[in-house]
Amino acid sequence: MEHAEIWDADAAGRYDTPGVGMFAPEVLGPAVERLRELAGGGRALEMAIGTGRVAVPLAATGVAVAGIELCQPMIDQLRTQASAHDIPVVLGDMTTARVDGEFNLVFLVFNGISNVLTQDAQIAVFKNAARHLAPRGRFVIELWVPDLRTLPPGRTGSVFAARPGYLGADVFDTVDQQVVSHHVTFGRDSGTNAQVFRSPHRYIWPAELDLMARICGFSLESRHGGWSGEPFTAESRDHVSVYRLS
Repeated sequence: MEHAEIWDADAAGRYDTPGVGMFAPEVLGPAVERLRELAGGGRALEMAIGTGRVAVPLAATGVAVAGIELCQPMIDQLRTQASAHDIPVVLGDMTTARVDGEFNLVFLVFNGISNVLTQDAQIAVFKNAARHLAPRGRFVIELWVPDLRTLPPGRTGSVFAARPGYLGADVFDTVDQQVVSHHVTFGRDSGTNAQVFRSPHRYIWPAELDLMARICGFSLESRHGGWSGEPFTAESRDHVSVYRLS
């Protein structure tokens, strides 16, 4: 299943969780502040802008933000918070969609590049970012590190989260670097009813991401284990990588 099919009106309506999880101030605040700094007073373009989780608070800091989004229901949800005048969005694929003007910063957060399911298409994302950037502009990617160490020999799946009311599990295809994430949410009545949400991804190792960047005219400026500048180590589960257009 493609992501354009996954993010229907129902999924978009359930995406926002204000103040909780990835919407928690301690998660969102450092990301917005770092992106504001990297924009350097210029315009910023968010690929896969979604419902505006990052774009809306970033625009509130005074940064001029535009977006690209594949799914109309996500844009409809964004429009409940910001008008097309405040945050213009182009409906389209981030590998090819074009937004008018030039930007100091292009960013793609919360594993967004892994939603693109082939290596060629992921390279096309870098090429499209370069088309939008001013000379020496920056492209920022937030991405998880594939945790294949959790897979026992002969097994293809692992649980990445288990808490009351929620179970998360990944099923890997290590030949094609594909993974399907399964999010199982149980009803509040503690019964047996559950809702399952599945999303496909192509995982990327940091070194492969850097090679994609070089192919498209970027060089790695910095890499950290999070938005607050944590060191990136062998134990980091995520990274924030900043690429500079050569």
